[in-house]
Amino acid sequence: MELQTMHAQLAERLGGRELVSATISQPRLKSNDIKRIKLKPVNIKNEYRIQFEYQHEHVLKHENLPIDEAAAKLETVFGDFRQALFQFTEEKVQIQLSKKFKVSWKIEGTTTKTAELSHNRKKQYLLEDGVAYPFLVRLGVQSEDGKVKKQKYDKFRQINRFIEFIDDALEHLPKDRTVRILDFGSGKSYLTFALYHYLRIEKGLDLRVTGLDLKKEVIEECQKIADDLQYGQLEFLVGDINDYNEESAVDMVVTLHACDTATDMALSRAVKWNASVILSVPCCQHELNSQIDAPELGLMLQHGLIKERFSALATDSIRAEILSLVGYETQLMEFIDLENTPKNILIRAYKTGKKPAAGQWDRYKAFTQLLSAEPFLENELRHLL
Repeated sequence: MELQTMHAQLAERLGGRELVSATISQPRLKSNDIKRIKLKPVNIKNEYRIQFEYQHEHVLKHENLPIDEAAAKLETVFGDFRQALFQFTEEKVQIQLSKKFKVSWKIEGTTTKTAELSHNRKKQYLLEDGVAYPFLVRLGVQSEDGKVKKQKYDKFRQINRFIEFIDDALEHLPKDRTVRILDFGSGKSYLTFALYHYLRIEKGLDLRVTGLDLKKEVIEECQKIADDLQYGQLEFLVGDINDYNEESAVDMVVTLHACDTATDMALSRAVKWNASVILSVPCCQHELNSQIDAPELGLMLQHGLIKERFSALATDSIRAEILSLVGYETQLMEFIDLENTPKNILIRAYKTGKKPAAGQWDRYKAFTQLLSAEPFLENELRHLL
């Protein structure tokens, strides 16, 4: 198929309001600022629009366009990308573009789907309310009939948000061997069980998951639940991040609410293990708060509350930049709504091996010198920086 024909086919389907969803991926250049684009139809003030979600290296941006502008935008977009998957109301189409822009147009399915246009539609979760999941029932999130308990609905939403990140990470995990996953500071392990259920039960991956925590009673209870559910490749161990030296290579490292530099230790271990995926929700970022000395920011930092919040944001920005400097594609994401918990930033990092951009190290050093900061993670990974 010729490129012009492809654009005409897409424009026709957009004009017929057949789009359900789409993902455009595989940038032609590694330096391309936009890594992935997702499309979906939305209804804004009773007007039909196509929403473009641009995934940059560190941020997401959105644009809602009328049909004709959306079709024109696609013509521009495909100059920079090599692959797309379009779900239309009556067919799924896989598109591949060669180096010379020859088009492979492959229809993969003909199942009928309906586009959901509401811009504020009810959230569609990967785990559904009303479907009983044994681990959620056992953990007290659901009743036996699958109904989410009222007092646990925030936890249910958090679990689903976490699974969205796990689902996004699938393409970065190995498919030809056992996937090794470590969860540092697993606590009551709602998310550890969710991770195992989604990857093992729903996606069928061969994997081995270890949850590590210092609380012996909690670990024993989690192991009992795993045994009762016959989760044979999920184990829980009592231990400290600083003392865990049982692995030489790991595919995914998860660390949720590890306090202060325990997060940095987990990130350091993940990098040294060459982990393909890192998911971290930091907690209690005290290190920078005690170091910071920046007269230029005195107007802000004279207030203890502001200093604490600024220090937490700066700490996570530094962590993300260090991971980027050592070869990870890193983003700071909203983990769960701020109204539910102030600890709502998730560091998501995928191993790409990409070299730092020109001047990136200098920019990082200028920032840490401004704050008089000596980050723990920088010292841990100094040999890689």
